[in-house]
Amino acid sequence: MTEPIEGEQDDVSDVSNDVAEQVTVAPEEAQAGVAPVEVAPVEERVQPQGERRPPHNGPQLTPRAIAKAEVFREGDHVVYPTHGVGKVERIATEEIAGHRLELIHITFEENRMTLRVPVAKARTAGLRKLSTPDAFQKALDVLKGKAKIKRTMWSRRAQEYEAKINSGDPMAIAEVVRDLHRNAGQPDQSFSERQIYEAAMDRLAAELAALDKTDKPTAINKLTEFLKTV
Repeated sequence: MTEPIEGEQDDVSDVSNDVAEQVTVAPEEAQAGVAPVEVAPVEERVQPQGERRPPHNGPQLTPRAIAKAEVFREGDHVVYPTHGVGKVERIATEEIAGHRLELIHITFEENRMTLRVPVAKARTAGLRKLSTPDAFQKALDVLKGKAKIKRTMWSRRAQEYEAKINSGDPMAIAEVVRDLHRNAGQPDQSFSERQIYEAAMDRLAAELAALDKTDKPTAINKLTEFLKTV
């Protein structure tokens, strides 16, 4: 579950392995109730000059949204693209693999996990505060639209849906819910469609719950009732 650190770019070719060894939680600790820790990635692969990338024949995936520059404070609810809604536990300067970094500690209670994101990399990592009520309403408006199903193989569409879920963009996630939702009288979802649909609903409901200051089951019920009116 541990990822390499996201931070300085100079002389970091071996940083990811060092950090992974430092923050990995041993199995016996996990069994004892110790929450695992992840550190957001630091190393960015630079393509050597003259090297040609192989042609990309896969689906065109939605790029991860880059959050606007924001100031985070202890106690803020935030959204990290690949993990969803978390809470800023603290912000502190630490030394990781010889690098002194100011890190944002984000806890995800449901997954019992802590993620540490360097302040300097928060924006490019896609970390953002919760949507405003008006912005989230636009995501709900997406649910009212007509499903847009591409005539492509399911495996390609599934990759695109997963990329949208992991983009952290509530409007993109709402598109997944809209496209895979089934009302009474419509054909049932396949097993894999149901899995992706539930993942998208979970992400959308988590942010709605944080905005409404309620719990996720209540938010899921609210979204489900909303979809019945579409």
